[in-house]
Amino acid sequence: MFTRRISVVLLLLGLTGFTFVMAGPRAGFLVMIGLGFGLVLEGLRFGFAGPWRMIVTDRDGRGLIAQFIAIALVAAVAFPLMAANPQELNGAHAPVGLAMILGAFVFGAAMQLVMGCGSGTLINAGSGNLVGLIALAGFIIGSFAGTLHLGWWTGIATLPVISFQGVLGAQGGLILTLAGLAALVLITALRAAPGKRMPPARLWWAAALIAALALANLVVAGQPWGIVYGLGLWGAKIAQAGGADLGTIAFWAAPGNAERLGASILTDVTSLTNIGLLMGAFAVMRWRSDPGAPAQALTTGTYGWVLLAGVVLGYSARLAFGCNVGAFFSGISTGSLHGWVWLIAAFIGSTLGIRLRPYILRPALARGVAV
Repeated sequence: MFTRRISVVLLLLGLTGFTFVMAGPRAGFLVMIGLGFGLVLEGLRFGFAGPWRMIVTDRDGRGLIAQFIAIALVAAVAFPLMAANPQELNGAHAPVGLAMILGAFVFGAAMQLVMGCGSGTLINAGSGNLVGLIALAGFIIGSFAGTLHLGWWTGIATLPVISFQGVLGAQGGLILTLAGLAALVLITALRAAPGKRMPPARLWWAAALIAALALANLVVAGQPWGIVYGLGLWGAKIAQAGGADLGTIAFWAAPGNAERLGASILTDVTSLTNIGLLMGAFAVMRWRSDPGAPAQALTTGTYGWVLLAGVVLGYSARLAFGCNVGAFFSGISTGSLHGWVWLIAAFIGSTLGIRLRPYILRPALARGVAV
């Protein structure tokens, strides 16, 4: 046990040291931030898909309320911080459109089929969960595939980007955001059963730590915490290595995306935090559990459903301009209207996914996936 824990510490030190040496201090700090996300999400069991399910099935609102608290903490600092540094810091702002709403709805349903959103898929994969690894492979495929058609989808009834700051100013936008989050806390508390409203100390700590890490990500990366872009970039690099010519694809021909496609993933801020998150989850798994635990016994058909659900997750997340992290968490906390619309559409889809899950996936899946 002691030797294994020492090896975990050495592994994390080696990863961050390698990144500092190979890609510089900024990249090293972003990997460290990603490690923090992984350690908190897995170590303190702070999730996104699970609490959405629990409020529906068990009237347990504690995890969902913790999410709203974390978002409010980020917003309280991010709004004035972005207002003071408009050239250096960008919000997670995206347009609202029919494709975005459809993507969020489908994403909400699909995440309940694999019991994980974007960050949850990374956590499950990093923890050595076979279902999570398969879902992550599908997510990468789907996120990349979404970039191939994004221009067509966004051409369908899409509004301009609308932010609360742009409409009400930084102070007014922050007040409206906090009021909206307070309303969601109240609605969730009224829905929750007695004894399942106030988050336990573990979730209070997790919410505070996630908020601190998200703000650190904003400052170091110059943009909010995200997941989806990095996974799509990984898929694009794999396709390019296989001989695909992406220069004719509008998304990858755009200057910024073309530059990232031609550079190391250690220059992409989202990839760096994703890598750190994977390693953080792996470290918690190695610290806690018996590495000799038996593998999950799932049927071939179940694996196929998981892979398909992962592809749908990635594709729909790309259309929706993010997942629970990039659209919901970071979108709302930095004033994007699309974050609120995403929440409504995805939650409706999530409710449908919860109802469909027993009919689509075998019971073994529910026993095998860590939330």
